[in-house]
Amino acid sequence: MTLLFPILMAGSLSSQDIHFSQFYMSPLNLNPAMTGVMNCNTRLVANYRNQWAAVLQSDAYNTYSVSYDQKIPVGRSDYFGIGGSFFGDKAGSTRFGTIMGRLSLGYSKKMGGYRKKAHYLSIGADVGLGQRSLDQNALRWGSQHDGQGGFTGDPTQAGTIGNPDFLFSDISAGILWFSTIDANNNFYAGLSMAHLNSPNVSFQNNNFVELYSRFTAHGGGMVEIANGISLIPNVVAMFQGNHREFNLGTAVRFALGSSRVVRQSWQGGLWYRLGTKEDGGVHSDAIIFTTRFDYETYGIGFSYDYNVSKLQEGGNFNGAFEFSLVYYICGSEKRSVYCPRF
Repeated sequence: MTLLFPILMAGSLSSQDIHFSQFYMSPLNLNPAMTGVMNCNTRLVANYRNQWAAVLQSDAYNTYSVSYDQKIPVGRSDYFGIGGSFFGDKAGSTRFGTIMGRLSLGYSKKMGGYRKKAHYLSIGADVGLGQRSLDQNALRWGSQHDGQGGFTGDPTQAGTIGNPDFLFSDISAGILWFSTIDANNNFYAGLSMAHLNSPNVSFQNNNFVELYSRFTAHGGGMVEIANGISLIPNVVAMFQGNHREFNLGTAVRFALGSSRVVRQSWQGGLWYRLGTKEDGGVHSDAIIFTTRFDYETYGIGFSYDYNVSKLQEGGNFNGAFEFSLVYYICGSEKRSVYCPRF
């Protein structure tokens, strides 16, 4: 019997999906209903997260994601959204990893308002193909224990895993409501459900381990509190199996330049993340410091997670750092609607 395999199995049973502290800058990972929801015609997004490097060093958690989506006008006021995304996640000395490619489709229906003040209801779904893998040569087995707190490393004493590299399908869906008051005031709220098909993610051929569905509720917006100064609050709550994660906070944005429709800005913010304990209850996980700079069609974000959980001692209070980049391709369009700028 292995020392690590039961841990891997338990992790598969209750593990959380990838998550980004800058969730608002990773729209297709957050909710497929956000596909095509933008002021321009096309959006390119890239995200990178590095976690627990102070503890795990070269075995730290690394997560990256890229996505592309665009909107297609339909009728006088509505839009189709189409897109695709890809993410990868690697963790630990066994290189336990997940990669996923997805195709997304959304539709935004105007529910009221006029050209620059409008209310929209968006629905979306995506289908994906994922891969789970690990390096079983890096696993340590109970049969390799030397009886003195160490491991012999004898490969003849190692066990095997039936399926260390496998594919699985995935389906997600979501809904989003957003309202725009003017170019500098808006709000949105959404719900999504990932893993609708509850795919099997077991490393053993004769076993079934369900990837729990993940429910996500999120919201945010932008409120101008003075000329050129706006508050941008955001909140997200995720529920998956026994896990709960809550992330809420706000940023203050300062417009750069004199244009009423802000094309250049800088913002700084503070977020607070909570999670669930293994034995029940909620604990403080991290305080997140963020900054972002927008210039015309570019947006660059950076965040740092300051760990405040019980893991802070092992990690010397270090958590994770994260980079995000968004690029919009805008062209001529006879009609327009202002929506939240993710």
